[in-house]
Amino acid sequence: MAPKRGDAPGRKIISDNRKARFNFEIEDTLEVGIELKGTEVKSLRNGKANIAESYAAEYQGEIWIYNVYIPEYLQANRFNHEPRRPRKLLLHKREIGKLAGAVQKEGKTIVPLKLYFNEVGRAKIELALAKGKKLHDKRETEKQRDWQREKARVFKTFG
Repeated sequence: MAPKRGDAPGRKIISDNRKARFNFEIEDTLEVGIELKGTEVKSLRNGKANIAESYAAEYQGEIWIYNVYIPEYLQANRFNHEPRRPRKLLLHKREIGKLAGAVQKEGKTIVPLKLYFNEVGRAKIELALAKGKKLHDKRETEKQRDWQREKARVFKTFG
């Protein structure tokens, strides 16, 4: 599979949260590690994970990600993992403080954008510090997208 525009070479994207860019105004992004069990890694290598409805939050001085769906690994039988268990994110203390402070003080949300394997083969999540869009902002985004699509069609037709 060829890499998409804007993706770094060597990344194998497992799951992409496409709705996040529509529902949120992305302000800052951050690449973080994720603490996984062995069967979760094997299941991710099959490429069936989903982060569409997931979110991250601070709990007891650590950042955890909730509602990430990683299906059970079929060959693991009794040693399998729970598909939607909370998973700890691996960040430095300074990064945790920055994210937790932005959520508490400024009312922002920590949203996962992508789940992927990096060049070394480690599972990473691209987190975004985002602010929720209002309905009129979403309509404006929709108008801009339609205009860009229409403009591309016209240029393609008339050269």
